[in-house]
Amino acid sequence: MNKKELSNPESWVNEHGDYLFQFAFVRLRNRAAAEDAVQETFLAGIRALDRYDGKTPVRYWLRGILRHKVVDYIRKASREIATDDTEGADILDSFKFKAFGIANQHPAPWKFDPKHAYEQKEFWEVFYDCMSKLKGNAGLAFTLRELEGMSTEDICKELHLKPNNLWVILHRARTQLKACLEANWTRD
Repeated sequence: MNKKELSNPESWVNEHGDYLFQFAFVRLRNRAAAEDAVQETFLAGIRALDRYDGKTPVRYWLRGILRHKVVDYIRKASREIATDDTEGADILDSFKFKAFGIANQHPAPWKFDPKHAYEQKEFWEVFYDCMSKLKGNAGLAFTLRELEGMSTEDICKELHLKPNNLWVILHRARTQLKACLEANWTRD
């Protein structure tokens, strides 16, 4: 097969649409935004098809394009979120923190085995639901850090945060996710 046969845009929606949508939805936590990102990815892929070298499967080439679309969306959304400087005081009052925003207490052990649950499809449905409940900067910060692997410095630039505030927000997001997963995931 030649390169063009392997990368037929007419088959992309059927072959890669669900995969790309799931990838975008987990990161954006918004169905409409995920659908838009996937559509934009297909259009960008069609425009860049002449530059596709065939070295990687089309699915992963499209996912690379989609990653950029997702990060662009998060950047745009982070500029639209109003930040409240008093939020940090409430967080610090509700948790015990050492200097630099690092938690002074370790979280309690999991009530189920996360490594085992990670492999089950049903777990991911609960995970996505719990992710969708994270509000504002907590969801964006967690997505950028844990799913996109961005550095603290880059996240702080994108979300206009100070590092210690980011660490507090990430701690809160992880704590909320853990509580939600433990409350809603009963199989193990």
